[in-house]
Amino acid sequence: MTIEAFRAELGDIPVQDHPRLVQQKSRDHYWYSPVLKAKLDDVTAEIVVSPRSNEEVKTILRAAYKHGVAITPRGAGTGNYGQAMPLSGGAILDLMNMDKVLEIKRDRVRAQAGAIIEKMDHETIAAVGGEQRFHPSTYRMASIGGFIAGGSGGVGSIRWGGLRALGSILGLKVITCEAEPRELDFVGEDILKVAHAYGTNGIIVEAEMPLAPAHEWIDMIVGFDDFLDACRFAEATALQDGLLIKELAPCAAPIPEAYFNRHKPYLKDGQSVVLLMVAPVSAAAMTLFIQHCKGDLRFRSDEISEDEKKKLPPVFELAWNHTTLRALKVDPTITYLQTRYPSVEHVEKIISIFGDELPMHIEMTRQDGIVTFAGLPLVRYTTEARLEEIIRIHEENGCDVFNPHRYTLEEGGMKRTNQDQLDFKREADPKGILNPGKMVAWENPDFDFNAGRAWLFDGLNPVRAA
Repeated sequence: MTIEAFRAELGDIPVQDHPRLVQQKSRDHYWYSPVLKAKLDDVTAEIVVSPRSNEEVKTILRAAYKHGVAITPRGAGTGNYGQAMPLSGGAILDLMNMDKVLEIKRDRVRAQAGAIIEKMDHETIAAVGGEQRFHPSTYRMASIGGFIAGGSGGVGSIRWGGLRALGSILGLKVITCEAEPRELDFVGEDILKVAHAYGTNGIIVEAEMPLAPAHEWIDMIVGFDDFLDACRFAEATALQDGLLIKELAPCAAPIPEAYFNRHKPYLKDGQSVVLLMVAPVSAAAMTLFIQHCKGDLRFRSDEISEDEKKKLPPVFELAWNHTTLRALKVDPTITYLQTRYPSVEHVEKIISIFGDELPMHIEMTRQDGIVTFAGLPLVRYTTEARLEEIIRIHEENGCDVFNPHRYTLEEGGMKRTNQDQLDFKREADPKGILNPGKMVAWENPDFDFNAGRAWLFDGLNPVRAA
């Protein structure tokens, strides 16, 4: 691998090699996990390349294939699992210069991979009164390509499910890493070959997403003295077909009072809360339903002044992994898990076992039409062994864990190889140049996922030694 020879073929494509900037661009939010922080702290690329067009992406991949340079694609770097970290060094492919909205129709939008999701919505709302169905809590900085390559759902998943559900992504343009890179247009089931594949088998350069009618969402915070009552209220709200909501998240005490600092004047000490985003047309009905459920409506964003509203983050920035981020700012020893609880009774069981070791945060979502308790509980971290024990106890009690303390596709959630993604990698990245180390099935087809040990990419060893 010769970075100099690779770089010499890039023409006037912007390249950055300042060590501090390269290291910064070699990072995502992997440090949410103390396990990943220990494993990945030394990881860095050698250069950052920033294409401005599909043709420049092809030029970069053509040179990478020729010279054997590892390529790790990156959007805004808001992922949490090391997805955008270059385990084999090489080059970071920074796609944020490719940020244009290409086409807006009444029911869909097409944009380059580096387009910021919030900015896309600004354009579609102005043009057709539509917004994207869902977005991560990092809405104001995340790119659409990064969201598709590394995310699975977010704000809006209570109504629309997940990113990998059919119809959630309408089309993708992907560029392969071959001697002569190809542009491929994917629709339908083919989209699943590259969605949530961490850029291991093709570079997403364009995405077409469906739109829903836009609303001036009203943030609400509802208090409950008992967290299980908050969960029951959240489940009942999710099942109300007439209530139009976009976010629904129960957070157990002491999370609100300890970490939702700017909203503290509206909170009551000791209460658990449910975070809500409600369409104006449903605000009156939602308020009535809260009363029926004996909830304590602590906050409504449409009942405060504009000046006060400017001082507060939107409620979605209290939710999803922003809950973890806010906790980490107060207590750097905290980490989190990603779980799924089949019922309130499962939530109750886990709370009875762990208590305050696992402050509970749940995101209500829909999966295949079924309302689910998607857990993002905080963890008062002590040791990796205890973290593994917490995971094991969850699984022994019928609760799924999607481990955010792993950097590979399979260990982090799939629990098995996605054969379609592996097959497409063989076609589109025959040298294994794209994001090495993230797909176990490519690196070590014989790895035993039932062996009870974490997989470690061999490429990390020379990175550490350097």
